[in-house]
Amino acid sequence: MMLFMIVPLCALLSFSQQVRSADKCVCELTNSEQAFPHDKLSTVEDNASKCNMEITSQKILELESLLLGLDRRLPQLQEDVAMLEREDDGELYGVVSLQVIENEMKDIEQLIDRLNSTTMEDQHLALDVTKQLEDVKAEMQDMKRYDTMQVVMRQEANQRLKRELNQCRNGLHPIIQPTQPQHGNCPHGQFVNITGPRVNTVGEYPGTHKYGAWGRDPQPEVGKENWHWLVMMITSNRYSNYVRLYSSLSSLIVGVSVPGNIVIHTSNPTTNTIQGPNVVLFSGALYYNCYNQDAVCRFNLTAKTITTLQLPKGTRFNSKGNFCYLDECYPFTDLDLATDESGVWVIYTTTQDCGNLVLSKVENNENMTLGQTWHTSVYKLGVTNTFMACGVLYATRYIDKEMEEIFYSFNTVTGVEKFNIGIFIRKMSPNMYSLNYSPVDQMLHAYCDSIMVSYKVLFE
Repeated sequence: MMLFMIVPLCALLSFSQQVRSADKCVCELTNSEQAFPHDKLSTVEDNASKCNMEITSQKILELESLLLGLDRRLPQLQEDVAMLEREDDGELYGVVSLQVIENEMKDIEQLIDRLNSTTMEDQHLALDVTKQLEDVKAEMQDMKRYDTMQVVMRQEANQRLKRELNQCRNGLHPIIQPTQPQHGNCPHGQFVNITGPRVNTVGEYPGTHKYGAWGRDPQPEVGKENWHWLVMMITSNRYSNYVRLYSSLSSLIVGVSVPGNIVIHTSNPTTNTIQGPNVVLFSGALYYNCYNQDAVCRFNLTAKTITTLQLPKGTRFNSKGNFCYLDECYPFTDLDLATDESGVWVIYTTTQDCGNLVLSKVENNENMTLGQTWHTSVYKLGVTNTFMACGVLYATRYIDKEMEEIFYSFNTVTGVEKFNIGIFIRKMSPNMYSLNYSPVDQMLHAYCDSIMVSYKVLFE
């Protein structure tokens, strides 16, 4: 019996036997295979890590900041030269103005030098990283020959066969489209993961205004396609009375606000100002929880008009139905406003639903009305935030100070709930007070303890 067990084990090994005594048997096993180059693999891993460290979003932001600074300085210089030409008296005024213009030109020259230097560094970095990646790829291809059992090759073949099998099945049995109307046009496919963060900035108010929200308008007005907005809770971390606008992401990062604040009311708080951090901007209007009401307010940024939408009787408000986890609740998060490809949604809870999440579509008509409503089976006190993407509600929960999990989804088309999504978000700060999905660029914008962070949403 022992002989039959030894032979398969030594199939790839040279085998010799030497009898030294009547009761002893000595086996010498010699490995005929090459030793796997662990040192080489370790070097490849180090090179890959080095590439990840060298290519950072900070380098891109630095370039964008320099370009933004140059873009703002040149028109100012042009304006100063035009003023000199109009008002030069040939004496004192001209000398002072020329000195100002000379200083500005020196600043611009320094800015251009820094820009050129940064561009050259980025070009060299790109060439170096490309070469490193090619080397890493070549090394990994070379190490494939150590896979004598062809495990990797067979895995790749199995994956290819599975894809072909799925394509064949889908071709023979086409998916039946649901009879209910789609609430959002989702050309991207199925939501499968999140990467990032792509942006991590404190903006122009570092360390202040713990609660807030930020993002982009999914349906912007003409000329405002790249604008970003920011709403901070400026009174007791609970209330606000204005929205702050930025002409681009770079402007938000470096803290240059144009056109600045759009004020809802001079008092804060007061009737129809903002209560709680769950705010969104859609089609040039700000949607939020009206102060001291179980209602949604819509503030038109251009007309400066406010429309209110009363929510169903029994809706919890004034910090009675917050997002929570075991150690903490986020005050005044009773109502969560969300946007996706189809428009605006409101997520809340009622006494009739025993604290479970309720989802309603906000019809963006003249009077703003409440559209179709869905009742879920997920308890709001066990949820830290929600957002919408392509007509699907997603809920998150607190894992620890460094990680949040998207654990739940509710499909408004099929009515299917899932509690096992298992997509994790790496946090820059322990608490995520708001999450806004942007269908314009498929980004997820988070506001975390005064830090603005964004992640890329990946679709299949």
